Amino acid sequence: MNRSKTLGTLGLAYRAGKVASGEDMVLKQLKSGAAKLVFLATDAGNSTMKRFRDKCAFYGIPLDETFASPELSHAIGKTNRKVLAVCDPNFAILLNGGQDSE
Repeated sequence: MNRSKTLGTLGLAYRAGKVASGEDMVLKQLKSGAAKLVFLATDAGNSTMKRFRDKCAFYGIPLDETFASPELSHAIGKTNRKVLAVCDPNFAILLNGGQDSE
């Protein structure tokens, strides 16, 4: 899936209520097991990057570090978003290039 399609699909998932945004909400979704795929902005701070790389590795959740914060933010219609979690398995498979995230 190309970049614009991925971002469009991410926006669709957000409008469907299947995406958590912001560090606290994403951490909550990771810990509860609801997160199926995490998007981390390439321009996030070092501590944020380390925290989410470690958490995703620990919980076995795929991590996508392809997009910058302005791209992720624009896709969901919010500002200054560094991390997003897709909480629907079907959207996660679609956004993860057809690879099952389980």
